[in-house]
Amino acid sequence: MLRRILVIILLIAALGGGIWWYLNRQPASDELVLYGNVELRQVTLAFNGSQRIAEVLVEEGAQVRKDQVLARLETGRLAPQVAQAEAQVASQQAVVDRLRNGSRPEEIAQARANLEAARAEALNARRQYERQSALATRAVASEQAVDQAKAATDIADAKVDVALKALDLLVAGSRVEEIAQAEAQLRMSESQLELLRQELRDAELRAPTDAIVRSRLMEPGEMASPTRPVFSLATTDPKWVRAYVSETQLGRVRPGMKASVTTDSFPGRALEGWIGFISPVAEFTPKTVQTEELRTNLVYEVRAFVADPDNLLRLGMPATVRLIEDAAAPGAQPEARQAGQTP
Repeated sequence: MLRRILVIILLIAALGGGIWWYLNRQPASDELVLYGNVELRQVTLAFNGSQRIAEVLVEEGAQVRKDQVLARLETGRLAPQVAQAEAQVASQQAVVDRLRNGSRPEEIAQARANLEAARAEALNARRQYERQSALATRAVASEQAVDQAKAATDIADAKVDVALKALDLLVAGSRVEEIAQAEAQLRMSESQLELLRQELRDAELRAPTDAIVRSRLMEPGEMASPTRPVFSLATTDPKWVRAYVSETQLGRVRPGMKASVTTDSFPGRALEGWIGFISPVAEFTPKTVQTEELRTNLVYEVRAFVADPDNLLRLGMPATVRLIEDAAAPGAQPEARQAGQTP
């Protein structure tokens, strides 16, 4: 009898528990919850040249903007080289301008005056020769005087030819080949100047993007080189949460799906996100997130990109990603907003 009563009591308790579960059960949620860690890109910066560091302008933890100067090299030797190259360019530019413009009117007028003077001198020499020749026929002048007058006449005629050709050269202007040669030399000087100016610009180390200084690796006075990083930066955009989904859940995740990202540090604040990458290759559950039940399961990597305008998320921070099925982030595509890039 007692046994029968116990069975009835157990049946009533089971029935009551079933009724309570039925009345208090939660409706099936269409949320898919993933767990992962915040990741972001990291950049190591080094100078493009080898020179001693003059200044390091930022400290670790500082937030820097794109193109902000972070450090400088000594330029005491480079600046005079740039000034010398600028002077060479200016000098060669003047040569090119002179060849292109040709002779000045005053130079041509001077050449014409020289030609007239040479002609007058030649005329005078010819008359002197004629007189000496006439005197020689009457035995008044010696043969030596006649020869000297003849030589003076020949010299004066040659001077006329020289003056005439000089005038022709001034009127004709510079040869095309001379101008081309001068222009080539000018381009060579300009290239050398631009190379030195680039080296001068490279003496300043600038931030390639908005970032936070993670590590300051060198100090003023040290010798920099392209193989020695000066800073390690962590970019502030984009940021993403690396999570993993099982094969059974993979069909519920699509690129562009809207996501809500929360962290233990800011439990009451949800950040907007979207699925930007789904790995095409399965892998075993990473040790950092595996459990005993999932130790041998194959999973797929998923990256949920996060809009973090207030820079709340930090590298490695644990995060929870809630995906709403049938919801896509406005304008988000698999490759949009840097979502498809591999860090």
